[in-house]
Amino acid sequence: VQLQASGGGLVQAGGSLRLSCAASGSSLDYFLIAWFRQAPGKEREGVSCIYRSGSSPYYTRSVRGRFTISRDNAKNTVYLQMSSLKPEDTAVYFCAARAIRVPVSQCLNPVVYDVWGQGTLVTVSS
Repeated sequence: VQLQASGGGLVQAGGSLRLSCAASGSSLDYFLIAWFRQAPGKEREGVSCIYRSGSSPYYTRSVRGRFTISRDNAKNTVYLQMSSLKPEDTAVYFCAARAIRVPVSQCLNPVVYDVWGQGTLVTVSS
């Protein structure tokens, strides 16, 4: 599978953006999908993950209540709806896929993912 992330841009604090992660070459129906972000000078951070069923998505604490992950298997796409954006959300956002389930405790660990899309830059101005 190949992943293509899009939807980044410049937004003011408090605004919203929706990122998309489109898959080609294989169905996303069989994959665990996660969003990660990396700010300049910082390590890659797990943001959210969603399992094949779409139930019980998981979020890192800093985005809970503001971000929503969803998947449309018919469109082979996973979304990250970001609201109430803060300057500290500024980063390059990546989506990643894994074929085999891992415990939720590991779903935001970047090392467990073997397929990555290119990043999309999100810049939140204050």
